[in-house]
Amino acid sequence: MNEPAKPLVTGRREATVEVHRPTPLAPVQSAPVVPVQWGTLPAVTSIVLPDGRVVTGYTLEPAKPEPVTTKPPVSRAAVNIALGGIGFGAVCGGLFLLTAFITALTALITQLITLAAVIFGGWVAVQVLSASGHRSGTTVNIRKAVFKRNHFHG
Repeated sequence: MNEPAKPLVTGRREATVEVHRPTPLAPVQSAPVVPVQWGTLPAVTSIVLPDGRVVTGYTLEPAKPEPVTTKPPVSRAAVNIALGGIGFGAVCGGLFLLTAFITALTALITQLITLAAVIFGGWVAVQVLSASGHRSGTTVNIRKAVFKRNHFHG
C-alpha cells in the first residue's frame, strides 16, 4: 500500500518524499476480561485530638509475621562427615605448613653453614698467605722434640 514518491516543493528546493501506510493486521481473538474483585476496605475511623481537631483515616491491621517453617532434621552421620572433612582439611593444611617451615629452616641452616665455611676458609687463607711473608713466631724442630707420656717437651 505504498504510494509512489511525490515531489515536494518548498520555498528553497524540491525534495522527494515517500509516504508509507501501515498494513493492518488480522484481528486476534483475546481472552474475555474478567473483573477483579477488590478486597473490602477497612472501616473509616475518626479520632478527636485533645485540642479539638478531628483526624479521620482508615484503620489498618498490624502486619502479621509469616509462620516459621520447621527445618528438616540433619542426620547425625552427615554432621560427622562434614566435621571430619573440615578436620581432615585442617590437618592437611597444617602438615603442609609444617613441611614448608622445615624446608625453609633447613635452607637457612645450610646457608649459615656455607657462610661460616666461607668466612673461616677466608680467615685460614689470610693466615697462610700472611705467615709466609713474615718470619716471626716460634719455630719448632719436630726431629729434636721429645715426647714423654704423651706430653710434648721441646
